[in-house]
Amino acid sequence: MGVTKSITRFEILQKQLTLSLLKSRAPIKTLKHLKALHVHILKTGLNQSSFAVGNFFNYCASFNCMPYVLKFFDQLREPNSFVWNTMIRCFQQNQEPKSALLYFGRMRVVSAKPDRFTFPLVIRACTNLQDLCKGKHIHGQVLKYGLQFDVYIGTSLMELYCSFGDLKLAHRVFDEMPIKDTVAWTVILSGYLNNNGAIETAHQLFDKIPVKDIVAWNIMINGYMKLGNTKVAKMLFNQATSKDLLTYNTMLDGYAKCGEVEVMLEFFHKMPEKDVVSWNSVIGGLVQNKQINEAIKYFKKMQMDNLKANEVTLVTILSGCAQVGALDVGRWLHMYIKRSNIGLSDVIGTALVDMYSKCGDLCSAQWVFDKMLDRDVVTWNAMIMGFSMNGQSKEALECFYQMKIEGVEPNEATMLGVLCACTHAGLVNEGQKWFYNMSKELGLTPKLKHYGCIVDLLGRAGLLPEAYRLIQTMPVEPHSGVWGALLGACKIHGNVELAEYALEKLIQLDVEDGGYLSIMSNIYANAGRWDDVARVRELMKKQRIAKLRGCSSIEINGEIHEFGVEEKVHPRRKEIVDMVYEISMRLRVSGHVTSTSEVFFDVEEEEKETALYFHSEKMAVAFGLMATEKGTVIRIVKNLRICVDCHASIKLISKVFGREIVVRDRNRFHHFREGSCSCKDFW
Repeated sequence: MGVTKSITRFEILQKQLTLSLLKSRAPIKTLKHLKALHVHILKTGLNQSSFAVGNFFNYCASFNCMPYVLKFFDQLREPNSFVWNTMIRCFQQNQEPKSALLYFGRMRVVSAKPDRFTFPLVIRACTNLQDLCKGKHIHGQVLKYGLQFDVYIGTSLMELYCSFGDLKLAHRVFDEMPIKDTVAWTVILSGYLNNNGAIETAHQLFDKIPVKDIVAWNIMINGYMKLGNTKVAKMLFNQATSKDLLTYNTMLDGYAKCGEVEVMLEFFHKMPEKDVVSWNSVIGGLVQNKQINEAIKYFKKMQMDNLKANEVTLVTILSGCAQVGALDVGRWLHMYIKRSNIGLSDVIGTALVDMYSKCGDLCSAQWVFDKMLDRDVVTWNAMIMGFSMNGQSKEALECFYQMKIEGVEPNEATMLGVLCACTHAGLVNEGQKWFYNMSKELGLTPKLKHYGCIVDLLGRAGLLPEAYRLIQTMPVEPHSGVWGALLGACKIHGNVELAEYALEKLIQLDVEDGGYLSIMSNIYANAGRWDDVARVRELMKKQRIAKLRGCSSIEINGEIHEFGVEEKVHPRRKEIVDMVYEISMRLRVSGHVTSTSEVFFDVEEEEKETALYFHSEKMAVAFGLMATEKGTVIRIVKNLRICVDCHASIKLISKVFGREIVVRDRNRFHHFREGSCSCKDFW
């Protein structure tokens, strides 16, 4: 009798221990522990307990062991609704919505009754699968079981219909709910704001919410910020009865994306609390508005505040460095990543490859690329485009072929890089082959940018009739990039008639862009048609159309210095001007003759030369020669295509002054060394 009591007491203790393990997940850390727990459940007979079985299934789901769960489940005699619901929930947790719906079907076959906990799970599975038909069928089941007034089921149905943009059905479900909790109000608000930005309807609903929680305030503020209405967003922010860090970050991010930099910075400094998201918004806003020096300063301030940068911070600041060619800062960031043991993820690695490529340092770009363990299509694209824009077309194509060998599927961006590589090297046959193989071999439809590239390739090669015929057969309406490529080719080959046709199309598409009219003026001037030159100039004056202002930037000791045509703002302006004249004198002595063909005819020849002296890239080169040690590579970024005279001048400067000069213009890189350029005068 005593032995029986002892056994009974031992069994009770074992059951209690097993149940306590199921309640507290802390001790179960490995699959081995999980299997041991399963043995205890079977030994103690807890496999007949819905609570024990359900909790064990949740354990298995957290270890992604659904096959193990299925074996256990199939051994159960008559699982009740709680166990069925747990199974469906486990599938949802493991991103297996199809299996969730399959087991919902099995549940109904064995006559286990779905309840108010079942339907939210299966409706969410339909949302995940974007299966509206199945979702409506399950909505019918909800009505059949009389559960349409349940707030959780109603909220799930609203989420389903909102995900398809069916706000009418979503609102009907909302109206039929007798009790509307804060989540229901949040879902319907988000539905209107995420579908065509129906801000007025959303605001009317917002005003009807009996008790507005912090989530509702944040949703409405974010809605107005997304539309760029910072005024109403600020009004709501001031009215909000409660605010959290998310509220402040929503306002901050809105100001950043709307380009209100001064307001953003003032708001940031007044914030009672800041996290990494706050700093990322500020840095991102500054980068977006091309205030790279300020972005770098705030990144450094962030370090001083002992706040660790995350992946978003690093990618944002690296993209800023790529924009302006800030190689020194980019290298410093790379060292920071190494020192911080952040690791070379595919995102950070790709950002580094892109930064080095756009700063003209291909050796470093390739070094990072080769070190990366996981290289997705975006990484390959960055490397291909890096080779392409730096004039290494052969390497770009080799990289493309290697990408295919390694089984990475090319996408539209890949093919743009391939076509650009062919364009920069004049590889007409190779470019045409891959353009036409995009759809045949790769299943990709050429977009406008691809057509722009191939027109540029054909046009530069002198195949103007072929380029024009291709434009005429395009399945989509040609954009300004396509006609602009044709106009540029007409300038190279002196085809006035086709240039006039291209310009006519460009005026229809891009009335405000004076660059095209400027090119046409030069085409007329080169053909000696001075009356037409005067007519174009008059048109530009009459319509107040100006050519985009040329700007160049150079990084010196981590700071970006910007120059515009005839720049008069730089603190060392006088020294720079003196250096420009010294350069001009030394080039003249070396036999350089200024090319004034791209300066308007109604300017005196001497004035033309003076105007060319002060092109932004020449100002940047002059400052680079002054501000850096002998032997240092001078790196410049220009927003426009480099002109003929600047190209010829910088080639000679690289020889006369014994410097390597790297210029990134709107289309490509020019690496000038010892009087030669990497583009081989083909740009």
